[in-house]
Amino acid sequence: MAGKPPDTSSASRGKYAARLDPEFWDYVDAVNGWYPPEIVAAPIAAQRVVYDRMCAAFRLPRPAGVETQDRLVRAAGRDIALRHYLPAGAAPAACVLYCHGGGFVLGGLDSHDDICAEICAGTGFEVFSVDYRLAPEHRHPAAFDDALAAFEWLAAASGLPLVLCGESAGGTLAAAVAHATRRHPRRAIGQMLIYPGLGGEIGRSYVEHAAAPLLTLADLDFYRTIRAAPGQSPDDPTFAPLRDGDFAGLPPTVVVTAECDPLSSDGETYRDRVLAAGGRALCREEPRLTHSFLRARATVPRAAEAFARIIADIARLGAAV
Repeated sequence: MAGKPPDTSSASRGKYAARLDPEFWDYVDAVNGWYPPEIVAAPIAAQRVVYDRMCAAFRLPRPAGVETQDRLVRAAGRDIALRHYLPAGAAPAACVLYCHGGGFVLGGLDSHDDICAEICAGTGFEVFSVDYRLAPEHRHPAAFDDALAAFEWLAAASGLPLVLCGESAGGTLAAAVAHATRRHPRRAIGQMLIYPGLGGEIGRSYVEHAAAPLLTLADLDFYRTIRAAPGQSPDDPTFAPLRDGDFAGLPPTVVVTAECDPLSSDGETYRDRVLAAGGRALCREEPRLTHSFLRARATVPRAAEAFARIIADIARLGAAV
């Protein structure tokens, strides 16, 4: 493991000592053992090495019956790496474009491989995970441009209905692509946003959970700053989808948040904006969980149940044609 053993005392856990279940605290302590909070001060290259080791430690075997293929696609004048998940011997009814989390700085095709494979197995849909460019080497709009190019390639290459899906930073990208392509001839038929950061104003959860386990307000400020290009406009909806002035025409939307996450209010606000514009949206806050709970699904019953609901939601979005 990397770093010193985490402090597991009740005093160090503050108000969250009783707000999270004991088995979830075991997960938090394991994450902090692999990827300690102080790693944010390390060089980006070192952060990525430690993060990749942490992801590998939590990675689960792919479910039986899921085939994968890595491919490079030429889109918007550049090569973009995708990992394609396909249920063996089945005829998928839809496809999912998945954007991984990692604060726009970390992660790739391997970091969320098991999650994508389980979505494929659980829905029977094809899944395409996009390896978008990372900051700070590639600041905004590089990640958005890659996600958009992957969408446009998939819309042209596949005749299947398309669902956008993203976790954390990937949720930001999925929503930004949904906004940018809502009038596309092959626009998405749904979007699943998993504890996304959508660029909302400082609201309830930002204040209540500013020092939450696994994601703090200081972490959000770090990732926002390192992603932003010089002169970045805060009102750019490709950077912060909640800054869009038009929420009409978006696909049916499900936002899943965690109770103890500073980003939870973003999901509520986004749902309200979609509904106010005449669209379909729901936001479900999963109780007694924090940001990044998907990795806890093997050991924490609440996280496993939340992920099962997410898979069912994706299946419903993909079937709504």
